[in-house]
Amino acid sequence: MSFIAAQNFHEIAPPVDYSFLPTWLIFVGSFVVISLIGLVAWLFMRKPKPASPPRLPRDVALEELDSISGEIETMNPYQFSIRVSDILRRYVTNQYALPVTRQTSVEFLTALAKASSFSPNEKSLLEDFLNRCDLIKFARYEATSSDSRLLLEEAMRFVKGEQFALA
Repeated sequence: MSFIAAQNFHEIAPPVDYSFLPTWLIFVGSFVVISLIGLVAWLFMRKPKPASPPRLPRDVALEELDSISGEIETMNPYQFSIRVSDILRRYVTNQYALPVTRQTSVEFLTALAKASSFSPNEKSLLEDFLNRCDLIKFARYEATSSDSRLLLEEAMRFVKGEQFALA
């Protein structure tokens, strides 16, 4: 009886492939979908960031003046006066569109007198600043770190504007 029962059982059949698509087509489709997702992600990440607004000349000048304030004690007063003067001249050129970076102090003050965008206090402050710089740079005045500090304070007051000059 066991022999007859064994004959009724057949060998296990392999799985039936009932897919309507060939296996290779599934792999190619998966590759294409993953590639498209990667391309979209790459394009999204590559999208240019919105440009930040340009920095104001006042902010740039104040940052530069702050950065050299720590060098008052270590830098030669002659070199310090040149650096502060260059920062202030660049600020006036960028802020007020006055081409003063290549002018002497006298030419600078003459152009300044004609400019209506400066108050009398600002003109006076700038004239005092330039006279001090000229003393150090050209008259070889033996300046000290306190002279450098005074130059820096005058430059800061000018850049910050008249509302801060009285404070």
